[in-house]
Amino acid sequence: MIDFHSHILPGIDDGSSSVEESLLMLEKLCSQQVDTVVATSHFYATRRSPAEYLNRREQAWSQLKKHLPQDAPKILLGAEVLFFPGISRMEELSGLCVEGTDLLLLEMPFTTWTDYMIREVKDLACTGRYTILLAHIERYFSRQHLSVWDDFLDLGILMQANCDYFLPFRTRRKALKLLKEGRIHLLGSDCHNTTTRAPRMDEAAENIRRALGERALMDMDALGRQVLAGAL
Repeated sequence: MIDFHSHILPGIDDGSSSVEESLLMLEKLCSQQVDTVVATSHFYATRRSPAEYLNRREQAWSQLKKHLPQDAPKILLGAEVLFFPGISRMEELSGLCVEGTDLLLLEMPFTTWTDYMIREVKDLACTGRYTILLAHIERYFSRQHLSVWDDFLDLGILMQANCDYFLPFRTRRKALKLLKEGRIHLLGSDCHNTTTRAPRMDEAAENIRRALGERALMDMDALGRQVLAGAL
């Protein structure tokens, strides 16, 4: 499996606080049959420039990679980019894509989006420079009119859901329905630590397997490897 959303780099955001914690998170992911992890630390345009962010990310990655065991999952560096006004016109945005790809993990505000926000995302998709992956769509799916999601899908925008969405009974049925309808494309653990926000990819996969069959997981994995083809 591929984990498309994680906060495993140490000391860069509200995720892992140390190399030791990062290694424990990766150990858990490995035990859950995850072979590729996209490291998507938070990027806030209001706090630092892309160049400053990439420098901090490289420092965190340098600390971690020298301690990785041989059987650790493959790690690809990316970013969880919070929407900001003018995002579709930022020239340096490509540096925040998952390394070796044009995949950009975009986090939207947890509100009903304005027409301006929706237009900016559409403009970003229409540049042709990025494959946009919306982060944890379950956090704002119900706040938007269904037509917004249909328009995004028509533009080739992909949707990522957190594995925790597939676990509790109160959300599992909705998650499975959206996956079956093609409104969820890829999974992420969005793990921040090994306790309160630990990775649970295996549990989500098992619930998907039981409800929709092995083919659903295979199709998701195939799509994931397709969008990461330049890096794998």
